[in-house]
Amino acid sequence: MSSSAAYDPGFCRDCLTGQPDGRRRCRACGSPRLLYHKALYDLSIAHIDCDAFYASVEKRDNPDLADKPVIIGGGKRGVVSTACYIARISGVRSAMPMFKALEACPDAVVIRPNMEKYVAVGRQVRTMFQELTPLVQPLSIDEAFLDLSGTERLHHDPPARILAKLVRRVENEIGITLSVGLSYCKFLAKVASDLQKPRGFSVIGQEEALSFLAPRPVTTIWGVGKAFATTLQADGIRTIGQLQGMQEGDLMRRYGTMGQRLFRLSRGIDDRNVHPNDPAKSVSAETTFFDDISRHEDLVPILRALSEKVSHRLKKQEIAGQTVVLKLKTADFKSRTRNRRLEDPTQLADRIFRTGLNLLEKETDGTKFRLIGIGVTDLCDPARADPPDLVDPQAARRAAAEAAMDRLRDKFGKAAVETGFTFGNQRKAT
Repeated sequence: MSSSAAYDPGFCRDCLTGQPDGRRRCRACGSPRLLYHKALYDLSIAHIDCDAFYASVEKRDNPDLADKPVIIGGGKRGVVSTACYIARISGVRSAMPMFKALEACPDAVVIRPNMEKYVAVGRQVRTMFQELTPLVQPLSIDEAFLDLSGTERLHHDPPARILAKLVRRVENEIGITLSVGLSYCKFLAKVASDLQKPRGFSVIGQEEALSFLAPRPVTTIWGVGKAFATTLQADGIRTIGQLQGMQEGDLMRRYGTMGQRLFRLSRGIDDRNVHPNDPAKSVSAETTFFDDISRHEDLVPILRALSEKVSHRLKKQEIAGQTVVLKLKTADFKSRTRNRRLEDPTQLADRIFRTGLNLLEKETDGTKFRLIGIGVTDLCDPARADPPDLVDPQAARRAAAEAAMDRLRDKFGKAAVETGFTFGNQRKAT
């Protein structure tokens, strides 16, 4: 990200007054939050991320928490969903086990997640995004890409100023803060949004892309996690600048299709468009136990309850899935993932559960587990789902029973009907 050179355009992020280049405080309001960049008014691809979203919503709703460290999570065996920036100073991070988080920040206020509330706030924010441009690609409940190309005539402002106005509006009307990354491509917009959290607004132009990326670690590139970074380090590659000095063919010979991604993204080449209706890739549900569980008979009712959650979501979203995925995490935090592709897609809890149960039987060998999850991938149109099963004549009966249970639950609530697998057998979990 370039520093402000002579005559770079700029404005105050607090009052939006235009600024002569080089000033350190706004000439109108005195704010130090000035934004300068040579390409400031030429860029239109943005990534927007809500700052410590769950924690911010809780602080908004309880002003007494404003200056306190807040952790969203819970249960001695649970993990941190998110933490406010005060807690992060003490070393608390998302996905950290709760006991470690509380060791790092013993004074933290712990709040159990309220997903219904967070989803409602996330929808409010997304609606504001969509008022600016139809090209909004959500990545999660609290972040999205926006393509503001061609919106200047509509809003009578360039994208940078439109985004600054959006940030102020969200703060004033919803009561949470955002961080913005603005660039010419999705990859660098996402990188930029992480640079100055919270309440950040960072800009990366095409002219400085190579020099900006060069000193950064290879893990900055999408898809380079810890395992692949270790492979690259074993080959002597630690920084993006080293990748910039390599040929595409050499990288592909070493790392296959991932080599092409390394070559392109290390040079700031990313021609992916912002797709407003990117479909979900999977639907899943999981739970973490208060105490480790090793017995098959204890895991079965939990697996059934999770299968029913996944089935409910599939039916509600009017999609089906063809591959069932079982997820387990051992007491020492090692993950196991097992999957099986079905002959036909499904929405049925019965099929999801029975497939997951078959996968689970091969894993319950006395190993203690702290988490179990079930889900489906290869999502598709439900019109293809669950045709008559000629091999299992009882399948049609179970499907009809499940449809009847769905109707009762819709009318009287989720607890109105339970199966023999779940009734009276649920273990408490976070």
